Formats: sequence, C-alpha cells, structure tokens
Amino acid sequence: MDWMIALTFISQTIRISVPYTLAAIGGTFSERGGVVNIALEGILLNGAFTCVLATYYTGNPWVGVLAAMLGGLATALIHAVVTVTFKAEQIVSGLAINILAMGATRFLLKVIFGSSSNSDRIVGLPEWKIPLLKDIPVIETIFSSPLILATLVVIVASQFLLFKSVFGLRLRSVGEHPEAAESLGVNVSGMRYAGVALSGVLAGLGGAWLAMDQHSFTDGMSSGRGYIALAAMIVGKWNPLGAAGACLMFGAAESLQMQLQGRNVPTQFIQMIPYLATIVVLAGLIGRSIPPAADGVPYEKEKP
Repeated sequence: MDWMIALTFISQTIRISVPYTLAAIGGTFSERGGVVNIALEGILLNGAFTCVLATYYTGNPWVGVLAAMLGGLATALIHAVVTVTFKAEQIVSGLAINILAMGATRFLLKVIFGSSSNSDRIVGLPEWKIPLLKDIPVIETIFSSPLILATLVVIVASQFLLFKSVFGLRLRSVGEHPEAAESLGVNVSGMRYAGVALSGVLAGLGGAWLAMDQHSFTDGMSSGRGYIALAAMIVGKWNPLGAAGACLMFGAAESLQMQLQGRNVPTQFIQMIPYLATIVVLAGLIGRSIPPAADGVPYEKEKP
C-alpha cells in the first residue's frame, strides 16, 4: 500500500508542476531579455479563460489550447508595449495586468456563462495510450497526457534555445548589457518583445492545463501560481532546467498539502504549506541568485 501512496504522490506532483513549469520558463525568457514579468498570474488566468471559451464554442479542445496560447500572447504583448515601447515601470504594469485579468475574466464569466464563479463544463484533451508504457505507473501518467509531454518538450527546447542558439545569445545579451548588444547590431526592443511574447505563449499554455484539468473555468483559478512560478524562476537561477526542478519542488509541496487533508492536521497549516515552502526556499537561495544585469531596466536608445 505504501508504494501505491508514493506513486500517487509522484504522479500528482508531476501533474501539479505543469502550469508552474510553463509559466516559470516563460518568465525566464522575459527576464533573460531584461523585462520583469509579474503579469504571469494574469496571463495564466487569461489563457485558462480563452481556452474554455474556444473549447466551449467549437467543441474542440485542441482549438482551446491554441486559443489559450494566443490569449497569453495577447496579454503579454500588452505588457511588452507598456514596458518596452513606453518604458513604463515593469512591476506596476504587471500588477495592473493581473488586476485587469482578474476583473475581466470575472465580468465575462458572468456575461457569457451567467455565473460569477464557474463556467459550463468543457471536453478535455484525449489521453494517449502508448503501447508498453500504458501499464507502467507514473510513466503512464506522463506519456498519456499531451500537455505533460508538451511541457517536457518545452523544457528541453527552451534550454537549447536559450543557451545553444543565436536567438538565445542575443536575448541574453540584451538582458545583460543592451548598449553593447545594440552596438553589435542586435535589435534590443525586438528581442525584448520576443522574450515577453514567449512568456505569454508558454504561460497561456499553462492556463490551458488549468482549464483542461478542471474541465471548466473557475473565478481566480490561477490561485497565485504565477507568483510561485516567478519564485521558481529565481530559485532556478533563470535557467529552464533549474526552473523546472524548482517547480517540481513546489508541486511536491502542494501534493503534500493534498495528501495531508483529512489526517487530523489543522487545515490552516495544510493550506499554507506551498507558500511556506516558497518563503523558506527563497530566503535560503535568493542571496545566491543573481538576475540578469539589465533585468527591469528600461532601455533608452542613444541618439547620434
């Protein structure tokens, strides 16, 4: 029985970690380009809502996933326009987007579905049954879910893109020293737009996971995941593999919270476990994590 509990815990941890991982890697792209993106919370929420909306009207969950990525992209581009083009304070812009997403999704939920708490039920993505793997616990969980597989691909591809490609080199250069990057012919604004846009697409995909996992949209369903993803990004030292590892840790904390429910442990203590883990980890590691040098610093192009 104990090994069954352990397998359930591992499987649950992997599933919970998916939206954290996608948002954290998205945030890594944005901040490696020099733009702080605390709008991840709002992007997750908008991604989940557009996923439910598109799936509800088309009956096709794949269209919903695509809509979630486009919804996340549109939200991120607002942040990019405000911070890159108009040089506004990046933290304030992110907070404003998060508040706007919370209010807008609640309003549209009421208008479209006639409820202020949740949408109608939608169909989910089909599970894939891969021969030889479908009967192996945990492995079956990973390879039967298209979005978990997509997350694994995103982790590997992001690591390669950021550290082994010309695009990644240019993106990191504008996050470290934009003046030097521009002197070498790199379009600083364009690269920062690209970094923020990637964060929107990936966090939007994370929102699709939330919607598909619950088969509906619930008011405020991101529940602080965007902020925890930011913490994971810092713990992972702005590295996709590191961020994914940190997300597994936060996912394990949330899974532990679920396992402890109904075991005579005070509810208030159980509910604070993921947030307590976030604070403890950040307090222990934040001093050793060094962000990109120009992260959060608006870039003003020198006039000839």
